[in-house]
Amino acid sequence: MESPIDLGLTPGWPEGRLADQLRFLIELDRLKQVLRRNRVDGGSRRENTAEHSWHLAMFALVLAEHAPEPVDLKRVVAMLLVHDIVEIDAGDTYIYDEVGRATQEQREERAADRLFGLLPEDQRDMLRGLWDEFEAMATPESRFAKAMDRLQPLLLNSASAGVTWREHGVTAPRVRAANGAAGEEVPALAPVIEALVAEAVRRGWLPDA
Repeated sequence: MESPIDLGLTPGWPEGRLADQLRFLIELDRLKQVLRRNRVDGGSRRENTAEHSWHLAMFALVLAEHAPEPVDLKRVVAMLLVHDIVEIDAGDTYIYDEVGRATQEQREERAADRLFGLLPEDQRDMLRGLWDEFEAMATPESRFAKAMDRLQPLLLNSASAGVTWREHGVTAPRVRAANGAAGEEVPALAPVIEALVAEAVRRGWLPDA
């Protein structure tokens, strides 16, 4: 494979704001290389974080009518597209990895500083603000977005015969604890979550202890 173009040395390459924006957008391509623990429908391979973010945006578009209070859907979708950009530097932290979760906040804060810092100041503040809002879960939009972020992996685990749960020795009580907040934030999801967990227990994918 030939060496890639050094964009900064390319004749005619822009300077200033446009150059910063393009550099950020090229950097985002690395999100396609970050593999998550979850597998795609059917279990044939692991999902990458770029796929996950797109899928969550679609979840929000389709399920917004079930939000318990009105939400700014455009803001929710933007939040979901932004929320895992930090995994370019910090990697994906599995929700059931207690050791990794102990350092997750610090790793992701550093990643947010660097990655959003590639942008012009106004866009840096806008996108970093969306990321911070998602993490804080203090607005209706962020709570709905977080519920989508919990529901999608649960559905994928169910659609792939619980292979990731079984690989990591996850139990039903841990799944209920991790996903309970999604049912609280979006009550319409609560029976769906419980039905999926109960079926996984029945099939032997999740020990109920």
